[in-house]
Amino acid sequence: MNPSDSPRPISETTPLIPSSASKKPKTPLPKLQIGILLMLQISEPIASTSIFPYINQLIRELDITGGDDAAVGYYAGMIESLFFVTQALTVLRWSRLSDRIGRKPVLLIGLSGACISILAFGLSTTFWSLVISRCLCGLLNGNIGVIKTMIGEMTDSTNMAQAFSLIPVVWSFGSFFGPLLGGTLARPQDHWPALFAHPFWSKYRYFLPCAVAACLLALAVLIMLFFLEETLSTKHRPKLASATLNVSSDPEDDREALAQIPKANVPLRSLLIPTVMIPITNYTILCFVDIALKVLLPLFFSTPVYLGGLGLTPSSIGSWLALFGIVDGAFQALFFPKMVGWLGPKRLFCVSVSCFAPVMIVFPIMSWLMETRGTVDRAVTFALLSQLLLIVIWDMAFASIFLFITASAPSKNVLGAINGLGQTSASVARAVGPALATSLFAFSKEHNILNGNAVYVILIILGGGLRWLASQLPDEIKDRDE
Repeated sequence: MNPSDSPRPISETTPLIPSSASKKPKTPLPKLQIGILLMLQISEPIASTSIFPYINQLIRELDITGGDDAAVGYYAGMIESLFFVTQALTVLRWSRLSDRIGRKPVLLIGLSGACISILAFGLSTTFWSLVISRCLCGLLNGNIGVIKTMIGEMTDSTNMAQAFSLIPVVWSFGSFFGPLLGGTLARPQDHWPALFAHPFWSKYRYFLPCAVAACLLALAVLIMLFFLEETLSTKHRPKLASATLNVSSDPEDDREALAQIPKANVPLRSLLIPTVMIPITNYTILCFVDIALKVLLPLFFSTPVYLGGLGLTPSSIGSWLALFGIVDGAFQALFFPKMVGWLGPKRLFCVSVSCFAPVMIVFPIMSWLMETRGTVDRAVTFALLSQLLLIVIWDMAFASIFLFITASAPSKNVLGAINGLGQTSASVARAVGPALATSLFAFSKEHNILNGNAVYVILIILGGGLRWLASQLPDEIKDRDE
């Protein structure tokens, strides 16, 4: 082969976000394809979070706690976490399978599994049937890792930040709309007795929100089948019967070796290298402390003032959480691409994760204000709005780390496996985080450790560890367009 025809080597110092001196023309986003992927993604948080408003009441009605209301939260928390636990067991396998058979078939299996499981949940009349339906949803669902892989394959260095900034936006909207759907449509025979007079609705009081969520998933399946284009390239796949890879000390050698191996034969061990594991470790801890923050917010809002909370009513809690979600989603969509272009991915990620400690510090400040003032006055409202601003900046860390994970792939033929590895770690973090955070909160308050603020101190320490890990990310991330 003529040397002039050989592909240009990819330099580790080639930035994902080009400098202004060598800035490339921005490639237009494939809006239809990205829009379909985002629609597939939004259907999942709607389906998974629509159970939150009524899960506690459903468990009470199943009478599995023997009338012990204090045990309801234990069973509800178990059901809510099962999705992430079972997803962690299989999401990597689904992502690697997508490297072999294509992205669309794996998405089809995941959406179909979510559709069937949510219907089964609505028809469940025992605790174990609820458990099985949630486990089924997690086991069959590897969609989020595959969707991130497809977005990475559809974009280049000029528009990748814009595309990945939409993922947190869509997830926030779905997580807002899902509980609204579940709370509005649960027990329809109580709200619209004339329309839902059939005995079926008295027996299966929570089937309607599940059925609507299942319809959204079914619609997503149809749109995906007819309009979504496959992004897995098979035109130049090497015809090798088998291949092995030894990890070398030179990342360039690893990249060239990986590029020659068929997707299905790339050993997972070959991906456990610092350039891959540092972004994934950052993402894992980010997910852990973020889910801890997300469960602490409503818990702190609802905790009585004498225990160090705000003592807000459910309607007030819903209003504040909705405001947080709307403002956060709008900011990510409008400003993240500009911020990452201005600061660069690493600096923006470091700034974002640095906001976690101030977010935690606002909690005891609000406790002190409520204890001294006794009501949510202007000072408490200002503290809440300040915390909202900090959370908005904090959430930009997600879109930033997605850029690092996508660019960490030694070659494009392992992008699915790397996203699967990242999502596996994230699922484990999100399964453990809620129970640990709420237990620490209760233990801190019950034993008055550090005046009830020990939970915040521990999370601040974890946030400090994340800030140090952020400093280990590469200063610039390579451009895969060449």
